[in-house]
Amino acid sequence: MPSSDGGYVTAETAVVIPALVLLFGMLLWGELAAAAHIQCVDGARAGARAAARGEEEAAVRSAVRSAAPRGAAVETVREGELVRVRVRARTAGPGPLTLGLSAEAVAMAEERTGGLAHAGR
Repeated sequence: MPSSDGGYVTAETAVVIPALVLLFGMLLWGELAAAAHIQCVDGARAGARAAARGEEEAAVRSAVRSAAPRGAAVETVREGELVRVRVRARTAGPGPLTLGLSAEAVAMAEERTGGLAHAGR
């Protein structure tokens, strides 16, 4: 006697497969967003370290852009002995799933010494 459940399996498959594809897409998008945020953090940290060493603004921006996501905006602020670097970027995503990301790193400016002449004293 043939089973009459064959149509239910087809209907369930037609519902489950698109749901699994959507779930996989959302997980992939979330991972890409997390990776972009980590790049923002790395870029801010690299920029703060470069600025704390006293490098020029162009070198600081280059350090940030080497680690940050493509198209990231960089803001550098000096507050006394502190250097603050903020990186802002947008994630890639379909329509409203585009997120604004930001990361900030703060470093204390290094003291300048007289160079190698004072190293042995």
